Amino acid sequence: MSDLSAHDLAPFSAESFRRRALHQAGAPLETAWRDHGDHLLNPQFVQTAMELKLKDAAVLVPVIDDGDEAKVILTQRTATLRKHSGQIAFPGGAVDPEDGSPERAAMREAEEEIGLDPRFVEPLARLPQYYAMTGFRITPVLAVVRRGFDLKLNPAEVDDAFEVPLSFLMNEANHQRGTRQFNGTERHFYLMPYENRNIWGITAGILRTLYERLYA
Repeated sequence: MSDLSAHDLAPFSAESFRRRALHQAGAPLETAWRDHGDHLLNPQFVQTAMELKLKDAAVLVPVIDDGDEAKVILTQRTATLRKHSGQIAFPGGAVDPEDGSPERAAMREAEEEIGLDPRFVEPLARLPQYYAMTGFRITPVLAVVRRGFDLKLNPAEVDDAFEVPLSFLMNEANHQRGTRQFNGTERHFYLMPYENRNIWGITAGILRTLYERLYA
């Protein structure tokens, strides 16, 4: 097995994901963010985003090891939150000074929001940062999660947690595009409807970057 590349393995297994995450295609992380996902769709916002005073945040991209068909844990935020209420999201939040790294922040937030025990989580790598016009510079942390965990949702932040096959999310045929007005300017974004849920916005933008870096 150690002699196999990621492309020799079942393409949507956690082991293939692990190897792809550790050997990403594309520019170095420090400069790659503007070449992926939503940033590529909205070049007019790139300079604006760079000029904003942004807070550092981190999200966990938790890929469950389920043999040949890995799953991704996503959450639905409560309707009462001040920002991104009701939306589909990765577990995550602001990086606190005591965290020390985006990895620790993402794992802490995942434990606080959905009760995901860090003992089941193996952080692997980062994706390029996502510059959100809502005031955050988000570092996505890629991780493999082994089965055996029990989730306990924090009702103040999360209404639901669910799993989506990695194969669905990494299929470009499922990547739709939408447009909305943002401060008088058209803003383009990705959306990935799955069953009765609409994955869009920042979450879909990060998933699109994941596709471009690991699976395209």
